[in-house]
Amino acid sequence: MRANRMEAFSDGVLAIIITIMVLEFEVPEGHDWHSLIELGPKILSYIFSFVYVGIYWNNHHHLLHMVRTMNGRLMWLNLLLLFWLSLIPFTTAWMGDSHFAATPTALYGIILLLAASSYRLLQRGIFNQHAHDPHFVRLIGKDWKGKLSPLLYLTAVLTAYVSSWISGFFFVLVAVVWFVPDKRIEQVLHNKEH
Repeated sequence: MRANRMEAFSDGVLAIIITIMVLEFEVPEGHDWHSLIELGPKILSYIFSFVYVGIYWNNHHHLLHMVRTMNGRLMWLNLLLLFWLSLIPFTTAWMGDSHFAATPTALYGIILLLAASSYRLLQRGIFNQHAHDPHFVRLIGKDWKGKLSPLLYLTAVLTAYVSSWISGFFFVLVAVVWFVPDKRIEQVLHNKEH
């Protein structure tokens, strides 16, 4: 089986996740800017989550281009990732409704931590398919993003009870780290084309 079916399914799930998040918005009762400003925490939590889902979609797309053959293990690992990502709309809504209260913000970080761990498992599963290829192993090198992200998410979870602003800083930091897709994968894909 080819990975394109799994990628198409994943794309559909991620599109639904974004749609669910935007449907959480209710039209303000007022007709002035103040009415819109009151939605600020919801809008900010939506922006956070939209960026995160976009980052996962972009990196997931790159990652699945590494798959030579699909197997059941990779399909289950992909479903595990999608499961955690599917909880983002719930935590996004709760975090926005609560104006970034400690527990909703911490839960948001926990869901992102579990999604990152699942992504890493999927990544390892795909990379293990290439373990016999020394050229591939050398090109892939160290995965500093994959090791750093869970630590930053854990820090965000713990600091949510100190300040949601500090927690938010760590969420933004992880997003900045992953905004550009994994260069290791792009390099391998570029070498496969030539």
